[in-house]
Amino acid sequence: MSAASFVVYVDESGDEGFVFPHDVQGSSKWFVLAAVVTRKPIDLETVKLVDTVRADLGYNPKKPLHFREMKHEHRLPYVQRIADARLRCVCVLIHKPAIQDREKFRERFRLYFYATRLLLERVSWLCRDRRVKNDPGDGSAEIIFSNRGGTSYAEMRRYFDRLRQRSALDDVRIDWSVIDTRRVIAAQHDQKMGLQVADAVATSFFFGVEPTKQGFTEPRYATMLQAVVYRHKGSARGHGVKLWPRDVIAKLATEPTLEWMRDVYQ
Repeated sequence: MSAASFVVYVDESGDEGFVFPHDVQGSSKWFVLAAVVTRKPIDLETVKLVDTVRADLGYNPKKPLHFREMKHEHRLPYVQRIADARLRCVCVLIHKPAIQDREKFRERFRLYFYATRLLLERVSWLCRDRRVKNDPGDGSAEIIFSNRGGTSYAEMRRYFDRLRQRSALDDVRIDWSVIDTRRVIAAQHDQKMGLQVADAVATSFFFGVEPTKQGFTEPRYATMLQAVVYRHKGSARGHGVKLWPRDVIAKLATEPTLEWMRDVYQ
C-alpha cells in the first residue's frame, strides 16, 4: 500500500447500555464517539502535545492522560492545548433514550459499529476536503481505535467491507477513497499519544451533554474546542458534531442543558 495522508485516532465516552436512569448500576444517557484527525507528516505533534501537558501539570512523563481522572483546573489547560493544535475533531453524540428500536441496538457491537459508521462518514469528508497538491500520501487515512476489551476489530473491518459493497443500497456516505479497512487497527492509550487526545475530546463532549446526578452538565471543555471541530461551509452540526437519532435535534431548543450546543455548534 502507498503511504496514508492522514492519521485518525478514535475513542469514546459513556457506555452502550440501555438501563435508565443513570445511577451506580445504570447506563449513561449519552454515548459519544470522537475522532482526532491529523496530517501524517505532522502526526508527531500529538506526542509533543501530550508530553507538554504532562510536563506543565507535573505529571509522571510515562503515565497516560485520562481526562475523566483529571482535576477541572488541569483539564482546562489540556483542552486549550488541543484547541491550539494543528488537528481537527469529529464527534458523534448518541442520545440513547431517543432511539426508537432499542432492541436492535442491544445486539453485540451494534450501537458501537453504527456510531463508528457515522463517525467515519464525517472523517472521510474532512480528509477529502483537506487533500492538498503534492501530498506525499495517497489521500487515505490510518485509523487507530482505542482498544476495547471484547471488541473484535476483525469483525469491524468485515462490517465496513459489507457497507462498502452495499453503499448505494444502504445510503452509506463514506468516501471510500479515504477509508481503507486494511488500515484499521487498535492500540492501547500508552502506545499512541493521539488516543489520549481523542479521549479528552470524547469526554469533553460527554461532560457537556450527560447530566450528573444533580442535573448539571459541564459544556466549557467542548465549547473551548470549537476552533478545531470540523466545519463544512461554516457549519459544524451534521459535520464535526453529529447528533443521533434525528429526534434529539429538537431537544436543542427545549432542553436547557443543551442550549450551549445550539449556540456554539450550529
